[in-house]
Amino acid sequence: MINSYLERLARQIFGFLPTNGQENALHRLAQFVTSADSRAAFVLRGYAGTGKTSLVAALVQAIDSLEMKAVLLAPTGRAAKVFAGYAHHAAYTIHRRIYRQRTFAADMGTFDAAPNQAPGTLFVVDEASMIANEGLSGGPFGTGRLLDDLVEYVYSADDCRLLLVGDTAQLPPVGEELSPALSADALRCYGLTVEEAELTEVVRQTHESGVLWNATQLRLALTADAAYGMPTLRLSSFADIRVLPGDELVDTLADCYARDGVDETIVITRSNRRAGQYNQGIRARILWREEEVESGERLMVVKNNYHYATGRTDMAFIANGETAVVRRVRRQRELYGFHFADATLTLPDCDDAELDVTLLLDTLHNDSPALSRDDNNRLFENILEDYAHLPTKRERMERMRADPYYNALQVKYAYAVTCHKAQGGQWRNVFLDQGYLTDDMLTPDYYRWLYTALTRTTGTLYLLGWPEGRTE
Repeated sequence: MINSYLERLARQIFGFLPTNGQENALHRLAQFVTSADSRAAFVLRGYAGTGKTSLVAALVQAIDSLEMKAVLLAPTGRAAKVFAGYAHHAAYTIHRRIYRQRTFAADMGTFDAAPNQAPGTLFVVDEASMIANEGLSGGPFGTGRLLDDLVEYVYSADDCRLLLVGDTAQLPPVGEELSPALSADALRCYGLTVEEAELTEVVRQTHESGVLWNATQLRLALTADAAYGMPTLRLSSFADIRVLPGDELVDTLADCYARDGVDETIVITRSNRRAGQYNQGIRARILWREEEVESGERLMVVKNNYHYATGRTDMAFIANGETAVVRRVRRQRELYGFHFADATLTLPDCDDAELDVTLLLDTLHNDSPALSRDDNNRLFENILEDYAHLPTKRERMERMRADPYYNALQVKYAYAVTCHKAQGGQWRNVFLDQGYLTDDMLTPDYYRWLYTALTRTTGTLYLLGWPEGRTE
């Protein structure tokens, strides 16, 4: 039978002796993929080090070998890039796949559900813990409920099914206590037949990985409802995790940049303000940047932008959280009480797409996640005055929607980010600054934050300002 052959092929590609949990999951996944149930779905949960991504990657490669159809998705561009690397198969952001921009000029910033034109396809979503489903009133994408829209999209075509993969110990979506996309009960509410499997046995060598050993302890504390108080991290005998004194930070960061590149090194913090402080220090003391924005600068987009994707086939929009690399900087000027610069960027998370944009430079230095509501309104009103001579409101709004300054790309420096911005990504070198903590902050939410931050590294984790006496 086809399911048995698919299972054997995936096991061969996997290349390791599977654990009992992996064996069971692979068997059930093969049955799921070949099921005749038109409303079948599967949730694969797995903690750090349990091999869930490698297992799913082997399944995808087996499906490709049998010329069956699969589409790989992830919540962010960085996560999609990581997933594609494991599976040797193209991957896309969920938004890019399931939404399309309205064609009418009056609705330039609104996206409707796209038609699913891929019948008979398995849709595999990695990092599904990040998929939100809190309604966003007035949001630009579909119903404003991403999980609702994803399920509707997948099952609107014949013989499609959805495989959701993720880690329940990671941070849930902002504003939600749990990750709804990893809940079988939540998915059954859509009328789906849901299978589920959970990988709990750590297969990587914990005696060699301090990151994995400590992440496992944090996860066990969460499971046992004991995630309170400052955790003690084990560092002894581990080469991949260490406390870094403050006076060694600059030299160590510089060494990582020189050895592995800026794109493989990240500082993770708990707040935008702290990330901003690190970004300014890194630019001044390590990268020796003198201008506000220079060629080679790494930036992070902090607000969805739809203007610069208009008319392009390689992107639907520039997403909040995407990384951009500055290739050229041209004219800088001050208008409407704000600072702007023209620049040419490439987007590494979007196949290195190149585009010319106007940057809003003020967001580089403020402590808020993006331009504040008051500043955004002030910018809007000031620009609108330029179109006061137009006779109708419709004409004024149409000109506003095309205005390069109103549509300026909002960015921050990308050398240090918050953990939510880092989620779904991986870097060889991670510098972790948890900042000042009070006792009332030491809750399960903090343990999830720390677990998520620890597991962003594929190489070495450096702990900054870790309290004395809390390591062994």
